[in-house]
Amino acid sequence: MLFALGTPVAFVALVVSFLCGVMLRAVAIRFTARTVGLADRGDRLAPSFRHDLDPFGAVGAALGGMGWGKMLTVDDVPRWRGRGRAAAVFAAGPVACILAGELLVAAFALTESDAGLFRFLTVAEILHGIAGLPYGQQALLSFGVGLLAFGLLALIPMPPLDGFGILYNALRKPGPGMQWTRLWFEDKNIGVLLLLVFSLFPTGYPLILHLLDILGMFFLRVWG
Repeated sequence: MLFALGTPVAFVALVVSFLCGVMLRAVAIRFTARTVGLADRGDRLAPSFRHDLDPFGAVGAALGGMGWGKMLTVDDVPRWRGRGRAAAVFAAGPVACILAGELLVAAFALTESDAGLFRFLTVAEILHGIAGLPYGQQALLSFGVGLLAFGLLALIPMPPLDGFGILYNALRKPGPGMQWTRLWFEDKNIGVLLLLVFSLFPTGYPLILHLLDILGMFFLRVWG
């Protein structure tokens, strides 16, 4: 997000989108866990930065354009009531952020007279700070794409991201390879280290932005 400092309105909208993504993800996960019977009715539903914000995720957002929330491990979500229910809990946060982001991008598309704008824009360009638009549209687009990027990043199947929980629960019997991944990427924090490296290298256009461009292409082109 530091790339967007040259466009203050976009920068503020991107920061808010990251914080809202953290909160929306947390609420969606807890609500889904309660709905499918994997959490008690009395469990806390409201989000808080103290419990849901990952400091490393915030650093990743600052360096690479978007970050992640506090890790939810596969030990936190029991499989005994069904792998599908457990996978749904992990999927709830990313899906909620993607849907919310797409709704905001759709609202922007309805107010934008240039229908071909989305044929050329990429997620990375918007995370760098989109200029040349009225402030209201600039904020709306940045906020929407920020939420979209937060959700898409979370779907990558690697700890500490939610996509790993989805993949883990999709397997009937996770084998030694999955346990090795948990040991190194989760327990030894190699996953966090790699995400931070991908947020830094190469300088100016980190690898994580290349990945978000690929993942987000359809979600932007659909409005073009």
